[in-house]
Amino acid sequence: MSNQTDKANAFHALHVRGRPLVLLNIWDAGSAKAVADGGAPALATGSWSVAAAHGYADGEQLPFALALDNARRIVAAVDVPVSIDIESGYGDAPDAVAAAVRGTIQAGAVGCNLEDSFPRDGTLRTLDDQVRRIRAARAAADAAKIRYFINARTDVFFQAGVAHDAAALDAALARARAYADAGADGLFAPGLADADLIARLAAAAPLPLNIMASAVTPPAAKLAECGVARVSHGPGPYRQAMKLLGELARAAYGHAAG
Repeated sequence: MSNQTDKANAFHALHVRGRPLVLLNIWDAGSAKAVADGGAPALATGSWSVAAAHGYADGEQLPFALALDNARRIVAAVDVPVSIDIESGYGDAPDAVAAAVRGTIQAGAVGCNLEDSFPRDGTLRTLDDQVRRIRAARAAADAAKIRYFINARTDVFFQAGVAHDAAALDAALARARAYADAGADGLFAPGLADADLIARLAAAAPLPLNIMASAVTPPAAKLAECGVARVSHGPGPYRQAMKLLGELARAAYGHAAG
């Protein structure tokens, strides 16, 4: 694709309810090229994997300057749209979130994930606070004049002690509607694995739904039936790659070590 505008438009078009965009989340330029060469129409980083690959824990422990440098290298390595996971925006204030979004755009990205929980402990921000942060992100993106995709992540289903039931679904829907009004383009609900609740959320939410694949989520075909528009694999690809590398190392060095 010739430019960032074309990539942004293409990335939006890939989000189709019932025909989900599958993202094997990448962590550096090498993994980006491997996945793109495998046929991926778009790429997205996963914060956990990027942090781990650089020797940091997740939760905005990775310096943002390093995250942006990594993003620039990824964008330069491939010719498909790239979305960057900026976790909770690297700051509480709306201005900080706007600055983070501008940084990803300058790096060549066409979208981001933006969480509604605090990185220090995973508790939810108030709805009003997150709406202000999304509005700031939207304004920063619009000023750049590209169709930047804000994937608004809600951690309702990650809260300790919260049952995955109708009440949690209603809470997620309230956030989805408010986030859509604030300018979000997608809803990411990691932790949700029940097929019935996924289908109900996909049908009622005003935004295309992103689900994180895991050992307990329905298979891809079922998620498509539920109306999901995007399936992320989170840290899974990184963990599998590192598992394979560990197995190769044990095969290479195991005899000498014994």
